[in-house]
Amino acid sequence: MNEGKIIVVGIGPGACEQITPAVTAALKRSDVIIGYKYYFQFITPIIDSHVKCIDTGMKRERERAETAFQYAEEGNSVCVISSGDAGIYGMTPLIYEMKKERNSAVEIEALPGISAFQMAASLLGAPIGHDFCVISMSDLMTPWSKIEKRIFAAAEADFITAVYNPVSRERYWELNRLKEIFLKSRSPETPVGYVRQASREEQKVTVTTLADMDSNDIDMFTVVIIGNSQTYRFGDKMITPRGYYREDDTENAGAGQQIMINSFKTIMKELKNSDIPNDYRWALLHAIHTTADFDMENLLYTDEGAVEKLYKMCRDGKIKTIVTDVTMAKAGIRKGALSRLGIEVVCYINDERVIASSVEKHITRAQAAMRLAANEHPDALYVFGNAPTALMELCSLIRKGVVHPVGIIAAPVGFVHVCESKHMVKTFTDIPKLIVEGRKGGSNLAATLTNSILCYDDAEMMRPGRDV
Repeated sequence: MNEGKIIVVGIGPGACEQITPAVTAALKRSDVIIGYKYYFQFITPIIDSHVKCIDTGMKRERERAETAFQYAEEGNSVCVISSGDAGIYGMTPLIYEMKKERNSAVEIEALPGISAFQMAASLLGAPIGHDFCVISMSDLMTPWSKIEKRIFAAAEADFITAVYNPVSRERYWELNRLKEIFLKSRSPETPVGYVRQASREEQKVTVTTLADMDSNDIDMFTVVIIGNSQTYRFGDKMITPRGYYREDDTENAGAGQQIMINSFKTIMKELKNSDIPNDYRWALLHAIHTTADFDMENLLYTDEGAVEKLYKMCRDGKIKTIVTDVTMAKAGIRKGALSRLGIEVVCYINDERVIASSVEKHITRAQAAMRLAANEHPDALYVFGNAPTALMELCSLIRKGVVHPVGIIAAPVGFVHVCESKHMVKTFTDIPKLIVEGRKGGSNLAATLTNSILCYDDAEMMRPGRDV
């Protein structure tokens, strides 16, 4: 009797149109088809009535394999079906192992299918555009201690990570442990997508963040994809850049911008805590780049989302004017960014009216400058890099209702009234603020923090220095 053949096929994620032509042909010419009973609904439309179908329940893989060999050794052409790709957590490895164990002469052929993580990725956009790995959370045949080591490795190596079998009735805590491990190496804002029943009627696609990933929304029919440090959201999609635009930008970047790009990469590696919101990180990187002082990690304070809020107001034309306390701060704000956004920078410190007023009223020129600025630009973005008396004067004017800035950057430097001025401004909770706490500060810091706001649209791709 001629030996038969076993063809192990992946039938894809569920929809008939995603079964490959090679798999369809194999199903049509088979004498026997063996598989988990749930999967037969997806192939019924394409198989002939004469085909013998043998279905079994969950956790009966070895029994299916033995049945396949029995029929094949009787001379039949046997198809063993798995969802997705049969070589990925499917029947193919078991069939080959059993062939070896039985010393069987039955020919084995494996036909790939569209895997669940590929289908999920296509629905999520382009999350696996760079190096990735796939981890199964099932501990039926792999001890949890080994799975946990693989999770640590994937997280620390910055792999995009697809997660199979994330949650079951018995396994309810492991995905939360995975999340905890990833949060040690990834930002809470890392995009995460999960797709339930991909390409089937019950399909549900969710895009969220690592911090907000909820195991209660996930089950055994769900594939989870966690982005890497470069992955970003684009509408309702996840994108992991391969690097084409970066390469083009690098080629076109001037020498100054290229130095700044490389500097930011170096700073990122040396941060004690990179697990911070993107807009705060963008301001912090600018502050450290300007000062080479990693103490900025302890000193830079921003209200939640302040950088992004102020950028959107600049972008939308709600900020027309920036007022600085001294001309050095004004000089450091990038002219290209100001021109692009249609924003004017003014400084009154050398205005003749200010000089006369300071003499007449026995106040500092910085105080007099704030009074004039408040009168002419009550709703400007106010930036301080030198004079604490100017910041204190602004606080007094806010309290009196004379002025209501759209935002404040407070980075005066020195030893007298400096800390007090920063404590004062912190009380205005309805005004977005960036503050360099303590004695440190300076016009260079005030200017670079302003620049971080003006170019915040470059933050996602980490492309600083557009206007350098």
